[in-house]
Amino acid sequence: MTKINAISGSVKPGFEAVREAFVENFERRKELGAACCIYHRGEKVVDLWGGVRNKSTGEPWEEDTMVIVFSATKGMSGLAMAHAHSQRLLDYDERISKYWPEFAQEGKDKITVRQLLAHQAGLFAFDELGDKSIIADLDRLAVVLARQKPAWEPGTRQAYHGLTLGYYESELLRRVDPKHRSIGQYFQEEIATPLGLDFYIRLPEEIPNSRLATIKPVNYAFAMFKVPVVLVVTSMNPRSAIRRALVGSLFPLDNERIYARNFEVPSGGGVGTARAIAHAYGIFATGGKELGLQEETLRQLMAPAVPPLHGFHDEALKVEVPYSLGFSKPHKGYPFGHPSSFGAAGTGGSFGFADPEAEIGYGYVPNQMEPYLEDPRDVALRTAMYRSIGKTGPYHGAN
Repeated sequence: MTKINAISGSVKPGFEAVREAFVENFERRKELGAACCIYHRGEKVVDLWGGVRNKSTGEPWEEDTMVIVFSATKGMSGLAMAHAHSQRLLDYDERISKYWPEFAQEGKDKITVRQLLAHQAGLFAFDELGDKSIIADLDRLAVVLARQKPAWEPGTRQAYHGLTLGYYESELLRRVDPKHRSIGQYFQEEIATPLGLDFYIRLPEEIPNSRLATIKPVNYAFAMFKVPVVLVVTSMNPRSAIRRALVGSLFPLDNERIYARNFEVPSGGGVGTARAIAHAYGIFATGGKELGLQEETLRQLMAPAVPPLHGFHDEALKVEVPYSLGFSKPHKGYPFGHPSSFGAAGTGGSFGFADPEAEIGYGYVPNQMEPYLEDPRDVALRTAMYRSIGKTGPYHGAN
């Protein structure tokens, strides 16, 4: 066990550089509270946490502290969908309307599961803005989802489905699962509980506030200096794709209990530890026998992303980014791992991914939100990680 300047945890010999980078994040990169965990070849080799979980009280970040990870939740939802694929509950190349007939409304009859999970369905926003009560009532939500009209012919363009993706995933899963579970329930019972993960897409009532880190929001006055100008300008337009895609994104937050309980936002409301994220991805990076994963599922997760007709330019994010089966894939604008890697980053800095070639499962979670598209705190940790196993280069997060 090590403890340096309020940094706690352990690293295996050979991974000391990750601990050094973690400490430097507090000393040089304005880290408030955070955790980082890495699994390599099925073994936990890094498990670090430190700083404070609540800036106003000074309470420390502890071993079991959990924090909301925003869009890094998409990765855990993607793992749930992949597990369902391994159980042969769905086929990535099948039309969604086969499993969910009502989905065929408004020209959506030919949309495949693969297109939806790659943000190519044109369903990045709701015309009917649902309030919290509709989001919480899955039967009512399903009606809204089914009658949404795509913004364009599905499969021709791409736009980041910032919140809607998870709701569509969840309803699809309810249709194919014999137990008709939501994606949060499915993830908990089929992945989190068997692996002993402290991660919830649906945070239960019994989790006390004392286990939860409070978020320190982004300083938007400096955001324009850290993200592409075109994205900053676009986000100021309330009719822009990115603004419409993120309407309602604060639903998981709760003034009295930090985060809402028993409420699912599968694209952005997940709460958990870096250890849980790294462990889950580590299982998927090393064959998945613990979860009974099929080789074909893992092969598809590792495969290159399939672009829509007009390429990977994202109409919401205004950059090129490849998505596949609910995950981000490594690319020039966001290099991580090897080309076969898959993962998901969250607003503010959280990130988790699997690197099957290096047999890595990685998780990083902070409570000090930063507006970078590629957070330097995360980059420092990933760079140190790959150097520790003898890897360097642009797809390994090295600068």
